[in-house]
Formats: sequence, C-alpha cells, structure tokens
Amino acid sequence: MSLVTDEIRASASEIYHGNDICNEKTKLLLKEVGLPNGLLPLKDIEEVGYVEKTGFVWLIQKQKIQHKWEKLTGRETRYATEVTALVEKNKIKKLTGVKTKEMMMWVTLSDIFVDDPPTGKITFKTPTGLFRTFPVSAFEVEEVAKEEEKEKEKGSVGVGVGGGKEIGVKEV
Repeated sequence: MSLVTDEIRASASEIYHGNDICNEKTKLLLKEVGLPNGLLPLKDIEEVGYVEKTGFVWLIQKQKIQHKWEKLTGRETRYATEVTALVEKNKIKKLTGVKTKEMMMWVTLSDIFVDDPPTGKITFKTPTGLFRTFPVSAFEVEEVAKEEEKEKEKGSVGVGVGGGKEIGVKEV
C-alpha cells in the first residue's frame, strides 16, 4: 500500500515527473537540507514530490534497486519502488523504503543525519536504535558534466578565423 495518497499529492508544494528532472530535484533537495547529493542513487524515477509545510518527501521509481557503495568497500543498500521521508535541516526522519545489509542481514533504515556543526560524518539509524557512522564524502557525487557546460557557456567566446573556422578563446 502506498503512503502517498491523493490528499498528500494535492497538498504538495512541488511534484515532478520523469527521470531526469526527478534526479536533478532530488539532488537539489538533498543539498538544500545539508545532506550529500548522492545519498539517494535511484534509477528510472517516475515521480518526486515535496510538501514544504510538513517536510514530507516521496520518490517513486519503476522498480526496486540495489546499490553498492564502492567508497564504502562495497556496502549494499536496497531502495524500494517507493521511498518516503520527512526532511529538515541536516536530517531525514521516518524514512521508509530503504534497507542496508549489515552482517548478512537486511536492516531497515529510519533516520539519516549529519552533525551540526559539520564534522564530515553522516549517521544512519535503524528503528531499533542501532546506528552506523560514515564519512560524508562517500555519499557525494561530483556534478562534473553540468559544471563543465556552465564553464563553457560562461567563459569561452568563438572567434572567426579565415575560411569560416572557429576556435575557442577563454576569457580571463
């Protein structure tokens, strides 16, 4: 049964459809609340919604996925087709749809938070109170392609050189 009802959708501040825009908005929301942008590496996202008044967020993807965190020596996390949470500054609370493998068992995650003031650590908690802390850097994704595009648009000018050829000249 879905936690996202028509009533919640009606009260949403933002709703997005389509994988590209949903991935972009997910990363943006994570950055806005002070969490690493690669924390939710979902694929084929169909819908992302956010109720600003309550902090309720939902992400719906076509099928559940399993992600291996290479920076954490291959730790695995499963994401259900529907992931929901309450977000606030530096925290995700009442998380649903996310499990991690711990000592050959799948454990549900309920809370994720970073320390304030920042210590470079992120903590994951289970409903039973167990927790694990990792470096924040393990969950950050570099957005190289977009930054390069912006740099090209902003900093280079085409200059005509005989025969209709153009060469790029970077402004300093």
